[in-house]
Amino acid sequence: MAPPQDPPPLSAELLLRAYAMGVFPMAEGRDDPRVFWVDPEARGVFPMDGFRISRSLARTIRRAPFQVALNRDFSGTVAACAKRDETWINTTIFDLYAQLHHMGHAHSLELWDGDALVGGVYGVTLGRAFFGESMFSRHRDASKIALAYLTLHLANTGFTLFDTQFLTPHLASLGAIEIPRKTYHDRLEAALSHGTADITSKPLPDAQSVVQRKTQTS
Repeated sequence: MAPPQDPPPLSAELLLRAYAMGVFPMAEGRDDPRVFWVDPEARGVFPMDGFRISRSLARTIRRAPFQVALNRDFSGTVAACAKRDETWINTTIFDLYAQLHHMGHAHSLELWDGDALVGGVYGVTLGRAFFGESMFSRHRDASKIALAYLTLHLANTGFTLFDTQFLTPHLASLGAIEIPRKTYHDRLEAALSHGTADITSKPLPDAQSVVQRKTQTS
């Protein structure tokens, strides 16, 4: 009987293959070096044309309280997402996403107040899929504003799938939905089979473009 083989070491390339198969990594906590793979029975996604902007959020976006940037400080965005009491981002995952960023497969959309990073979201790109990983907010509505800009920018640059991993009440209030695993894998296959979108191919939308979407009463 052949001796059991050790699993292949984690690498950025292995991580991309995992995303292509519909799974993503997590850790139990920042101090736990182990990483496990997750493929939820129900998956959260943002419909590319289904982001909800409330009237109050639209007013905030029109005031343009923050500067919006792409990849100005990717590592700082991931670090801010991990800076909470409980996080699934350990050192291994942090380093892997930094490698993906340098490879052009991980990106951050950030909100800045002068020189202060006050909100943002980051994720992985592959084909025409964006795999949202985490977000943070240091000002009221900052993460909502970041998502509003991101969903429109992804649509503008040719993405067809925005994966949020899980559906939370916060994401559901913004228009995210939950779909079965099989449906998700079908959509993922389609997003990987029809070319590659480039999140850096166009400038970010302006505030007016973002709020021109249908708003909901609040």
